[in-house]
Formats: sequence, C-alpha cells, structure tokens
Amino acid sequence: MIVCFFIMATVILRKPWLNNFWRWGLPQALGARQVTGKSQDEYVESVVCNQSAIGENEMKVFDIGTDGKVLLAKQDGKIYATGTLCSHYKAPLVTGALGKGKVRCPWHGACFNLATGDIEDFPGLDSIPSYEVKIMGDGGVKVKAKKSDLQENKRVKGMCKLKNKSKSFVIIGGGAAAAKCVETLRQDGFDGRITMVCKEPYVPYDRIKVSKMLDSEPSKIQLRPEDFYKDNSIEVLKGVEATKLDPAQKLVHLANGETLKFDKLFIATGAQPRKLKIDGVDLKNVFTLRHIEDTMSLNKALGSDKDKHVVISGSSFIAMESAAAAVGKAKSVTVVMRTALPLQQFGKAIGERIAEIFKEKGVVLQPNITLSKLEGSGGKVTHALLADGRKLPADIVILAVGSTYNTDFLRGSNVSVNEHGLVPTDEYLETSLKGIYAGGDIAFAPVFVNDGRRLAIGHWQVAHYHGHIAAKNMLGKKTELHTVPFFWTMLFGTGFRYAGHAETIDDVVIDGDLKGLKFTAYFCKGDEVHAVLSTTNATAAYAEYISVGNKLTKKEIQANPTKWLSQVPKGKIK
Repeated sequence: MIVCFFIMATVILRKPWLNNFWRWGLPQALGARQVTGKSQDEYVESVVCNQSAIGENEMKVFDIGTDGKVLLAKQDGKIYATGTLCSHYKAPLVTGALGKGKVRCPWHGACFNLATGDIEDFPGLDSIPSYEVKIMGDGGVKVKAKKSDLQENKRVKGMCKLKNKSKSFVIIGGGAAAAKCVETLRQDGFDGRITMVCKEPYVPYDRIKVSKMLDSEPSKIQLRPEDFYKDNSIEVLKGVEATKLDPAQKLVHLANGETLKFDKLFIATGAQPRKLKIDGVDLKNVFTLRHIEDTMSLNKALGSDKDKHVVISGSSFIAMESAAAAVGKAKSVTVVMRTALPLQQFGKAIGERIAEIFKEKGVVLQPNITLSKLEGSGGKVTHALLADGRKLPADIVILAVGSTYNTDFLRGSNVSVNEHGLVPTDEYLETSLKGIYAGGDIAFAPVFVNDGRRLAIGHWQVAHYHGHIAAKNMLGKKTELHTVPFFWTMLFGTGFRYAGHAETIDDVVIDGDLKGLKFTAYFCKGDEVHAVLSTTNATAAYAEYISVGNKLTKKEIQANPTKWLSQVPKGKIK
C-alpha cells in the first residue's frame, strides 16, 4: 500500500498543470515570489497583477513580492515595467505625466524611456531600471527584476573603455552641461581621450543647492565621486582655467601654462555673478552666490548664534532662495528690491502672495529701492545705505543682481560671441566654427518653445540637456535641440515649478487656490499660453503637452482650466 501511494504521488506531481500551480499559483496565493538568476539573491520574479488591473495609457505602482515596487505603464496594449522613482530627487513617477513612450518626472521634468528606462530629458545623470515583463496565459503580469535595481531605483548607463588615445575631445567647464557631456560621450561609444577642464577645484556638483541650502559642502553635493571619472578614463583638471582658444591649431591654452590638443571641443563655462558698482562692495562679508565656496564662506560668517543682520540685494530666484535659507540662521533678513514685488516676472497677484509668505516668516522687504553704498569697520561690512538715505545694519550682504558670462577667453578666437557675451549656436549646438560646440548658460541657442528662435536660458535642466545633445553631435549623431525649459524653486516648503518660456506677456490666468498655494498660473500673450507656473504637478503635464507640438489657448483655460489635462499625451495627473 505504501508503495502504491508513492507511485501515485510521483505520477500526480509530474502533471504539468500541477507543476505550474506549485510554480505560479501557490506563490501568488501566498504573496510569495519566484527567484531566478545566477544567485538566489540576485533576481526576483513575480506575478504582480492581472493585465486588466491597468488601463490603456495608465500608470500604477505594484508590489513585487516583498522586495520592492515597480511602476507599470500600458501603451498601445503593451505593458512596461520600470523603477518607481525619478533618479534625480526621487520624485514618485506615478504622479508625473505619461508621454508617448516615456514618463516625465512631476517635480523637475526629467523624462525616462518606458522600454529601456534611459534618461532622455533632464535634470539628472542616471537612468532608471527597466524590468522584464511577461503576460501569462491567465492574464497575469509577471515581472522579473534585479533586487539591487529595486533597492537603488536608478542605474548608470554602461560606458565604453578608453582605447584610442590618438583622438581627443576637450570639455571646458565643470557644471551640469560638462558633466552630462562627458558621460554621454562614453555611453554613446567614444573611446578616445576625454578631458574636462574645471575652473573650480572640485568635480562637478549640484550647483542649485548653493542658494537653496547654506550648509552644503562639496563632498555632499558632488554629482559623481572622483573615482567615477577615473574608472571611466575621464581626465578632470581641477582648479584650472582656460585662458585662450586657438582653433587653427586646435589648442586650448590653460592658466597653468599647459595646452590641450582637441579634435572636438565643447565650451560650457557658465556665468559669474554681477557685482554692484558701489562703494564698499569689496568689504569682507559681502557675498555673491555661485560657487560652493561662496556658500561655505557665507555659512561660516553667519555662525550659529543667530545674531547677524543680513541684507540681500535682488528680487529674483537667487535673492529669494537666499532669504528663505538665511531667515532661520540670522537675527534679521532684509531684501532690497529694485522691483515692487519679489519674483515680479510672475505677475502682480503671485508676486504679492510670495511677498506675504516672506513677511509672515519675518523677512523685511524694501521695494522699489536700491543699495547706494556699503559701509564697514575693520574691513568688514557693517551697514548698507539705501538710495533714499536710510541706513540698515548689515553684518552680511548678499548680492543677487544678475550674471555675466565667462566667455572673455574666446575673444579673438573667431568663435562668434555677441554683445552680451553669449555664444550663438545652431540647432545642434555647433558654434560659428565647425567641430566647436557650446552649451549651458553661455549658449545663445534655438529653443523649441520659442518657435526655434535663439535664447539664452540659464536653467539647470537646460544645461544637462545641452551637454547631452552636444555629445551626440560631437560624435556625428545628428540630434536637434528639442526640449521644454523647466525651472523650479522651493520657498518655505512650497515648490514653484515653471515650464515653457514667456518673454513678454499680456495676462496671467490663475486657476486654483493662490492663497493656499495650490494653484496653476497660465502666462498668456494674446490668446496663446506661453508658459505655466504651478505648485501642483500640472507643470510636468504642460511640458509634456507642448513637447509634442500642442498649443494651449487663453480661451480654453478660461472656459475650462482643467480640460486640457485630459488631453495630455498619455498623461495622468494626481
């Protein structure tokens, strides 16, 4: 009898349907997972849902066993699985905009390919994981993922090795454009020498934190560790400035007396803060904010006693971000504004609301006035004089009054530089000289949302994008500029996100609760919306909407301010 039992059991267990039950049915029922791969700890494989659980042009997040979560998106009947978080600042992608074949981050506009996870628009350097999807016979959606990918939620694209030392590309700059350019070159197969010339004594870092966080240090905000560049054979010359360009000899002259030979060149030297031409501007504790050392020096001057009087000149992003960051570290913070309102480019209503926020936090605003002089004692600033004669106590002064461009070294090189110090480029970021490209703040380049007309846009996102596009064109992979400028600022915990470009406007249409800071503003010229500012995820939706050639009108917004959201290409807004 015992022998018969074992024979029957063996026959039953060999049945294919029962094998499938043990393999997939029971794990689903128990919420378990199937692990495969070279190591039992390397991969997880699980049915995460039924395909009917996700609709066409929809995104949803599902658990993959107990090992993590995956983002599923369905387009044209196909289901894709990727990481759930943006690789830049870990925004939940499910609340972003689903475009054709891509998902756009809700916070800062970075885009990722649904099929590969590759980053295609920016900011950020890393891609996100993409996972294998298989539809089972019963409609189950089975996802296979590497455990480390589930934990990291980002990945660095593979890079080629240095093989051809006879070929050399040089990148002048140490910011976002330069950092993205050198990586794209290696990722897209350039196996020659790459040299990045950094004026600052650091590898590229997250410059936007300079004014947003006054306690940053280089090691905490560097985009990549130094070993990353060594491992990928990218030579980084730190603390070295380019002083002259000789295109005929294809040489870059450096401040240390050395020269670099190049086959192709990318110039991304950025901008420097403008200083007021007033007495006392060279006193100690008078700061501009562009470099990490500016922030470190300012933070040291502030100290920890909260006993300093801070005066800030300016009314745009750097000025207001500095004020927001300093108010909790100082005895007083006063913002001296040439304009009537802070961030006045957003219109009267928004400017007034932002002014209210700052006043509520204890920041003093001095509108329609400028600084006329700075006074000091013992070489340090002590007072700031206003144009009307009033004198403000000032232990620290921050100047945030615009920028000039680092292009003087190009004079006489035959690389065209316009009267503003900007470098005109074509749609491929190539300058007036073949094989020499420019990007980032200094580029006077065609902008898609400006009908292809040239603009200089000093945004972190645009700088990343320029580096990426320049690299592709340096490699002969003709790629035109096509991005929607995306800007953001964080003020007292509220994120203000702006997409598009509105050089001149006739009207601002505001939808939502401006007082409660849950609103979307539409910047209009005539009947056309040229840009959107929002404290919700509508900015990402707008960027996706216009990126494929759509236009939004003032009449549409006034008739139904949310209808267009349903027309976002494959979009979803929460």
